[in-house]
Amino acid sequence: MSHAAFGPLAGIPLLEDLPDLRNRQVLVRVDFNVPLSEAVGPSGTLRVEDDFRIRAALPTLQWLLERGAGVTVCTHLGRPKGHPDPRFDLAPVRAVLAQLAPAVELRENLRFDPGEEANDPKFVARLIEGFDCYVNDAFGVSHRSHASVVGPPARLPSAAGRLLEREIEVLGGLLVHPEPPFVAVVGGSKVADKLGVLRALLEKVDRLIVGGGMAYTFLKAAGHQVGASLLDEAKVGECVQLLDLAGERILLPVDMVALSPGGTLGHGEVGAGEVRVFDGEVPEGWEAADIGPVTARRYADTLAGAGTIFWNGPMGVFEDERFAAGTRIVGEAVAAAAAYSVVGGGDSAAAVDGLGLADRIDFVSTGGGASLELLEHGDLPGLVALRGASNAPEAKS
Repeated sequence: MSHAAFGPLAGIPLLEDLPDLRNRQVLVRVDFNVPLSEAVGPSGTLRVEDDFRIRAALPTLQWLLERGAGVTVCTHLGRPKGHPDPRFDLAPVRAVLAQLAPAVELRENLRFDPGEEANDPKFVARLIEGFDCYVNDAFGVSHRSHASVVGPPARLPSAAGRLLEREIEVLGGLLVHPEPPFVAVVGGSKVADKLGVLRALLEKVDRLIVGGGMAYTFLKAAGHQVGASLLDEAKVGECVQLLDLAGERILLPVDMVALSPGGTLGHGEVGAGEVRVFDGEVPEGWEAADIGPVTARRYADTLAGAGTIFWNGPMGVFEDERFAAGTRIVGEAVAAAAAYSVVGGGDSAAAVDGLGLADRIDFVSTGGGASLELLEHGDLPGLVALRGASNAPEAKS
């Protein structure tokens, strides 16, 4: 029986479930969708700005190589919309991979072919031609029903790589056996994108802390004035329902840092306009862009007593220093808490990294959208595909 027979990994084949790999060719789906920047110099060539995602795949690649496999990886980069685009050429990624794992080959950008996002069976057939096994180590795209994610497991012995295995183990564990009190912190701008995961989390958490732009739709639902703050009028009714359902378990901002009418928000720099803190109500024309100091202390106190913490989404427009304090205080509270802490990728991971807190967080996910999808639905298309592989634990029993 596979050691993945129970818990969040139940039925998912791991690397140990692959057949003998000596002289076998293995295709590994990785997530090397890394940030690129122009190198200094007249050539104008692009270079990899942050190689974290490439390094994160190394344990899986090394494990395969040590067992005698020939290893080829495939990834997407950016959004080239189904045709070759020099802006998303993988040459800079290939250069880094050649230094870190010189024995590993890298195919061209998967999204240069429209068959990838369309999950075209003919593209799947071309992709796996010449390969004996498949490994999915790309958690960040496992919520997508794309050809390279869901196609190969139906045709080849397959497995979850070490990175994907760890993501499922940690995030799935939050749904199964979190240490109480379980506190979730959810921010970001779009409430519509988060309502599903908020409903799912409310079935598990002891406290749900709400911040970011999405908080103002909840405040409107609670009867507060939000001025010119980000607001999704179409979702106010659903927020009312969630507040009625959760009662005091949902914590909303009690004060907000807001920008004057006509002011501008900076991204990487400080914008223009007057900034004030308002208690409870935001005047007409003013745009709230961060939680206030009283709210930040209240949230930090709640986090200090947690047993498990999940954080996804900043508390404000942290790219503008005037509205970064809420995210900074919450981030420092998450890092300082004795709780087991998990950060759900995306902007939260960027904030944690920028604040220098990453080494004080127990687990930082590599997938923002995938993290939320897994918490909301308890499963992902990429995981369903792996469970259907011929060598999956259930298939072998």
